[in-house]
Amino acid sequence: MRGRLAVRGFAALPVATTATLLVLCFDLLQRLPGGAAVVDDVGVVRGNQPLALSLLRTPLSLFVPALDLPVWGALAQVLVVFGLAELVLGRGRTLLVAYAGTVAGTLYARLAVDLGPGSPFGLPTADAAVRDVGPSAAVVALAICTAWRARAWFSGAAVVVLMAVEAAGLPNLAGREHLAAVAVAVLASVFGEVVGTVRSRVAVLVPALPDTGRAGQYG
Repeated sequence: MRGRLAVRGFAALPVATTATLLVLCFDLLQRLPGGAAVVDDVGVVRGNQPLALSLLRTPLSLFVPALDLPVWGALAQVLVVFGLAELVLGRGRTLLVAYAGTVAGTLYARLAVDLGPGSPFGLPTADAAVRDVGPSAAVVALAICTAWRARAWFSGAAVVVLMAVEAAGLPNLAGREHLAAVAVAVLASVFGEVVGTVRSRVAVLVPALPDTGRAGQYG
């Protein structure tokens, strides 16, 4: 990773760089007169929207930062975590995990509102009008998958524990969406581990098959 960065610099991180610039552009736009309405129509997802509309906006909602949090935090998270994921997981998997984490949060928000505050996994009906968490769900999912792939167990466990503490201390929409992203990331990591194990075993067995066939043919 250091070698690629030393040789190519930010050119080695096109996904992370683009994602960071998109977060910055959306933040600047939503702070301009009339810009908030444009961002709301293009990239803001809420639980009270039709599901098809939410899914249509989800790719862009990933880059819409929260108005009540400092944008520099979102920019730093996206640049660092997306960058590490791009170097460890590759561009395609980085985009896939980021999107999966965001979609998981979006879908869980709807389910939690339907369950209601009486359920341990539910949320108040008023949360249906709250904006989703933007890039943070993708950052959580990518952090866990990257740590798993790099065998950085302490870092991955720290992210999971912090998200659990957040959800327990602040039982709001953002905390629950982060937990949904954690669940998706863990499932994706386990699935990738299983697929990798199966592929490695097949790769060991397959080269022996032609030899066995030839031995039977000439034997």
